[in-house]
Amino acid sequence: MPPSDALGGPDVSVCARLRAALLAAGYTVDGVTDLLGPAAYGALANGEVVPGLRATTGGSPLETLTRLFVLQTPVPDEAAAAALPVDDAAELGLLRSDGERTRAVVDVRPYGDEGHDWYVVSDLGIGVGGHRRPITPDHVLGVGGASTTLAQLTVRPQVERALDLGTGSGVQALHLTTHADHVVATDTNPRALRLAALTAGLSDVTYELRLGNLFEPVAGERFDLVVSNPPFVVGPTGRVAYRDAGLPGDDVCRLIVRSAGWHLEGGGWCQLLANWLHVRGQDWRDRVAGWIPDGVDAWVVQREVADPASYAALWLRDAGEHLTEDYAELYADWLDAFEALDAHAVGFGWVTLHAGDGRPGDLRVLEDLRQPVEQPVAAHVMGFFARQAWLRDLDITVHADGLDGDARLHATAYAVPDGVTLERLAVPAGGAWREIRTRLHQATGVCRSADVDDVCAAILAACDGATTMHDVLTSVAVAYGLAPGELLESAAPTVRGLVSDGFLEPVRMG
Repeated sequence: MPPSDALGGPDVSVCARLRAALLAAGYTVDGVTDLLGPAAYGALANGEVVPGLRATTGGSPLETLTRLFVLQTPVPDEAAAAALPVDDAAELGLLRSDGERTRAVVDVRPYGDEGHDWYVVSDLGIGVGGHRRPITPDHVLGVGGASTTLAQLTVRPQVERALDLGTGSGVQALHLTTHADHVVATDTNPRALRLAALTAGLSDVTYELRLGNLFEPVAGERFDLVVSNPPFVVGPTGRVAYRDAGLPGDDVCRLIVRSAGWHLEGGGWCQLLANWLHVRGQDWRDRVAGWIPDGVDAWVVQREVADPASYAALWLRDAGEHLTEDYAELYADWLDAFEALDAHAVGFGWVTLHAGDGRPGDLRVLEDLRQPVEQPVAAHVMGFFARQAWLRDLDITVHADGLDGDARLHATAYAVPDGVTLERLAVPAGGAWREIRTRLHQATGVCRSADVDDVCAAILAACDGATTMHDVLTSVAVAYGLAPGELLESAAPTVRGLVSDGFLEPVRMG
């Protein structure tokens, strides 16, 4: 497949001049945020630009650029020329003048992380500032909630090759360039690739762009990391490229998950956002588990569930289709599609696949976690898989000491991670307080909660990082009048569960 320059990539020198002008004006994430202030910046989330216009009346280059690209408001030609080289911007298709006023043709939005100032080029927002813009089938989104979620989810080891499947405007590819020697970004939408090339040029990064569907552009190739924010929306197909994959139901997510294992190096990762149907008479976990290929471990987290009516309304509004005359007909088409699929809901969440280094890929964890989580969550994703690997190694590794898995579990010392707390809930009863619930909470990671009994709470309290679990269980058994041998035998599944969920972390073997 052709690299970015064969797809009509922008002139490097033109991009460099424009980037220098944007940076010189202070047109960065921090610069725009400070200029607008929290109220005006927050109003943009609802498409309201009036507070922003009131904050950008000074005529500085930063104010002009913010009006052009963030507030999507025309400015006098002379103001645009004072802010950036307009001929270069026009050559790249960023700006257009009617002879008096200059307006943005695309959105050029500051974006970045702790060490980088980037620019994401996408199509102009729909309905910003009360202006209706018709949605086009090849519309390309910029930075949004989904792209931010995936960026925070993605693990960041230093790797040789990474793939951004369905790159859109190139948001994930930008992040991948910080820790991958070579990045390939694909899309089925030629316009998306053109804008992703501008994103790379204005951000002073390099990635290879390829046109094609799903894994077809990288047939036979393997990667250390694959990420995807695909057009996962379930509904009538073929209207909008960023939303609709042109496949029935949730097949696009199923095909990505099913095929990913063939494209992962040993130890490689695949992470994607996905939607899945809740089909009547079938648990969603069983259904999605059937997508997972052999040879990889999988952790699937459901974050949200929506009924068909609210789901359809959400995505019709997202594309501005609620403003069209045929809205009622479109809405009915969506509901008809769900009825045809016998689906009563749609789940949204994360899928993480990990190809083991010689280990059998047999881990299948599919769970519902809708509570707020600590961001970025990527480090906790790696921690989850590391804990599962440690637990599995207890049983599959042949040890010289001859201990079985449970014996090695008990011969290990554990600590309770920072952020784990115990909550006791009681109600008044007969002049005293009667405890009705004891619950563990995590303030970090995925912020799990779990009910425990007094014995389990005592076990956790005694895990000081130096005392082996054998000795902890023995002392707890004595304190509660239990037979130590029976507690040692019965507690092994509980200890494994506490480690798996991150309420305990192994420190050392005794």
